[in-house]
Amino acid sequence: MAAVRRASLLLFVLVVAVRSVEGNQRIYNVFNFRAAGDGKTDDTQAFLATWQAACSDGNRPVMAIPGGRAFLLSQVSFQGPCKSPITIKLDGKIVAPNYIWTKESANLLTFHAVDYLTLDGNGQIDGQGAIWWDCFNRKRCYDRPILLAFAWCNHLTVRRIHLTNSADKHMTLFQCSQAIVDDVSITAPADSPNTDGITVAYSNNTYISNCAIQTGDDCVSVLSHTKNVTVTHSRCGPGHGVSVGSLGKSETAVVEQITVSNCSFVGTMTGVRIKSWQGGKGYAKGFLFENLNMTEVQYPIVIDQFYCPQGNCPTKCGGVAISDAKFINIQGTSSEKEAIRLLCSQSVHCQGIYMSNINISWVNHTSPPNATIWNAHGTTGGMVVPRIQFSNSL
Repeated sequence: MAAVRRASLLLFVLVVAVRSVEGNQRIYNVFNFRAAGDGKTDDTQAFLATWQAACSDGNRPVMAIPGGRAFLLSQVSFQGPCKSPITIKLDGKIVAPNYIWTKESANLLTFHAVDYLTLDGNGQIDGQGAIWWDCFNRKRCYDRPILLAFAWCNHLTVRRIHLTNSADKHMTLFQCSQAIVDDVSITAPADSPNTDGITVAYSNNTYISNCAIQTGDDCVSVLSHTKNVTVTHSRCGPGHGVSVGSLGKSETAVVEQITVSNCSFVGTMTGVRIKSWQGGKGYAKGFLFENLNMTEVQYPIVIDQFYCPQGNCPTKCGGVAISDAKFINIQGTSSEKEAIRLLCSQSVHCQGIYMSNINISWVNHTSPPNATIWNAHGTTGGMVVPRIQFSNSL
């Protein structure tokens, strides 16, 4: 009987040892799966083993990546579905290899088909992008890895982490529904090519808040087949602003209900922008750009149906129909005289544009900035500077 009691006590101690202070929730630490955490040893297999164990736990597990250590990873795919909601507590630093480690389209970290995933913590993911940017600028690296990608992840939460120096885009959301990105910081040099902060595509109900994004491209970009995106209480700059598009180059565009509110833009190329290619098909409608502050932004407000980054695109009829765009309470300065550009096509005019309480001055100049309006139809309310002259009705 004494032996039975001792065995029962041992079993109880073992069970308690694997449980967190939160009760039945188990914590799976990457060090318990032989991660080195020295920033030199490839910890990919240790992370995959940790993930497999946590993902198989049906009691809201936590995968812990401790602080104070660096973990070298390359092209890791965390596959779902998992047995229950799962949290990754990232307090350490994840680093990419500091060499050209792939010649194909790839992601450093991918989460695929994981519902109710939370990625949270004070840690960092570093893409070591400088070698990639140089390779790209020398026209030797066309495909570069994305830092952090989520695909088919519903009810996703990403909070507090820091992303830096991606070879290409920093975070992508593809085919995700009900995603929250909050208090995330993203940094890369202003001249780093195509280092978008957050890209949303084929997704719906995305909420981005309290983020600070400094990159060499769009702080946030919204691509086709995306509905109901909110970007709020965030700071952008340097970078190319918050952009919808480009749309219509190779597929029919569908974009609806995009809100950008209570954000600041500092030293960016554009503030808020909708951009589409000539000859495109589809529509983009239901925009609210409200309570925005611009500081030395080249072009604070842009609609461009002639998007052509290479500057040699042939003239085409047709275009993505852009409608119902409201610009309200936008203040600040532009670094160019042309503060507002609404460049809409002759064949598919922009409809339902509304501007109210706009006050943009041309920095370091006493004369006001101006606005260029092509084939845009709309109304104004309150003060609007620079002055807007919408096209006559069709």
